[in-house]
This record gives sequence, structure tokens and C-alpha cells, in this order.
Amino acid sequence: MTIHRPGRPTDLPAAELLWARWAFVAVLEATTAAESRGVHRTGHWIDGRGLHLDDSGCTWWTLARMGRGRFVLYGEDESSGVKWHKPAIDMLAQAPDWLPYEKLHDLLEGWELGCVYWYENGAWARAPYPEGLGDDGLDCGMDRFAERREVLDLLAVHGPAAPELLEDAEAYRLRPESLDALVADDGAEDRDEEWDLPAMHRALGLAGLTGEPVTT
Repeated sequence: MTIHRPGRPTDLPAAELLWARWAFVAVLEATTAAESRGVHRTGHWIDGRGLHLDDSGCTWWTLARMGRGRFVLYGEDESSGVKWHKPAIDMLAQAPDWLPYEKLHDLLEGWELGCVYWYENGAWARAPYPEGLGDDGLDCGMDRFAERREVLDLLAVHGPAAPELLEDAEAYRLRPESLDALVADDGAEDRDEEWDLPAMHRALGLAGLTGEPVTT
């Protein structure tokens, strides 16, 4: 799947699948030290506000569950031409009333927001863009989750066994015991990072990947 420039709602996988892939990466990267740093992190993580990614450079994104099968995806990449466009683009045009408007307005007022996508009734949507807009930044960050082979490449850095669990994560049947086995069987000395199993278990609990997709 190719994400267009600017992005189109149909470029994104179903929100439940996007959540599962992103959350699984966040579970593998979870550490107690990162939890203590709060929002000042790099990489992928989950907290009470949702899923996050940040490269500590030009890209950051958040995916939040809004209940009843609804999700909101928002963020920014420096490639986006949306927030600097003249005339100004209303990123919240035609948006539903259940979006986290207080948060989004804060980001808009701080010139920190590049685009907003929302999901309900099984489909993504966004505000209309003017003709000729070059990019909204969606592909920078979301391309890693849009296609399964990209996700597998991302997981490969976490050891050879990690990609084998992706199917369980996507099916919302990933068990804590599977993480235990992953850590026990991994040759951690061959990788740059060490596992933090307690933090991984906490992240898994927040992610909701152990049962049916969370839609309420």
C-alpha cells in the first residue's frame, strides 16, 4: 500500500489494524525508564492518552481511541504543507463532534499540528484539501504501519522471533506468556537494547491486544 502525497483516507489500514501494529511495536520498546520520562520520549510508546511516535526531529504522531469504534490520528511532519498553506486550511473542517477538540486547538494555536484524520463506521476521513497541495506528511511515520512487510522490517530490529508474534497482535490474541517466551528465547547479547518485561506487560495491558479489539 502506497500513501499518497497528500495522504488520502483510503491509504490507511483499518484503525483497529493500525492500532494493533503500532501498539505491538510500542510494547516491544516499552521500558520503565521511558515511562518515567513521560511525554519526552523517542520511538514508539503507549500511555493513557493513546499511541505515540516521535523521532525527536521532524515527525511526531498520536493515535487515540475515542470509544464506540472511533479513533483519531493526528501529528506533524516537516514535509507537510498544510499548516503553512495560504489561504489557511481548516484541518477540522467537516470533523465529527467527538474529536478531542481542546487538545487539537491547543496544538493548532501553537503551530504544532500538520494534519488530522478520524475514523468511524469502518472508514477514515479528513478535512478537504485545496487542489495542488503537495503533502500533508501522512506518509512520514504512517508508511511504516500501512503495509505488513514494512511492519515486519520494523520488528526485525527487535530480534528474529519478534515478527512471529505480529499475527497474534493483529488478531488481538497476544498473550503475556508470549512476551515471556520471546524474552527468554532471545539472544539479547546480539542486540543493542535489553528487554524490560515488566514495562512490556504494562504496555500490553494498555494496548488491549490480549482480547477482542477495543471498540467501546
